Amino acid sequence: MRNERHDESLSDTELELFLQYLHRFANHDLDLFALMQVGDPEHPVYVSFSRKPEAGVAPEAYRRP
Repeated sequence: MRNERHDESLSDTELELFLQYLHRFANHDLDLFALMQVGDPEHPVYVSFSRKPEAGVAPEAYRRP
């Protein structure tokens, strides 16, 4: 499934679905970590999912949606 609306923000409904899918991904598909590059290929965003916080970052610094 691809959505070509890359130049638009997520609607409230889409954001809620994204967060639900993210929680599902974390609970059922994430083993130790996942590394992804997303967004505009000329200005990519690097995303790291991990079961541990980044080195030197307190767990309290992470926002839980």
